[in-house]
Amino acid sequence: MLLAGLTSCLALLLLCWPAPAWAVELAVAEVTLEPCPAGDAGAQPELRRPTGASCYALRGVVTNPTKKIVADTDVFALILDSSGEPVLQNRTRVGSIGDVPPGKSSFALRLAVPSGTPGPITFRSVKARGFSAPVRTRAGVDDELLPLEQELLG
Repeated sequence: MLLAGLTSCLALLLLCWPAPAWAVELAVAEVTLEPCPAGDAGAQPELRRPTGASCYALRGVVTNPTKKIVADTDVFALILDSSGEPVLQNRTRVGSIGDVPPGKSSFALRLAVPSGTPGPITFRSVKARGFSAPVRTRAGVDDELLPLEQELLG
């Protein structure tokens, strides 16, 4: 009787235990990197000086081959200057695109590149990785994209 009770408790505990969030690799295609439009709020024209930064938009299409939403997706890329040197030192994660539904989805990220970086600015090894379950604190149901994110995708 004791053994049956223990087995039942163990089975119930295993059923209630949260599933691990496995990493999911997503295909990235149609990637472009271009300066933000002059009218873009992220371009910050008043900061165009040697100590400031230039705004670039990294855009592309990410494909989720699964039948479920991939949560907390990050985009990784190597951003290079004209001599092939990394622009974002010790950093390949260029941003988060949040949750990705099954199928193809467009994305756009702003990158702040130090002013005076010799161009053209290029990219290499663009990848996206998300998770089978949320790994970060979730936004509320009524939360929307920030205005800058809405403008960039629009």
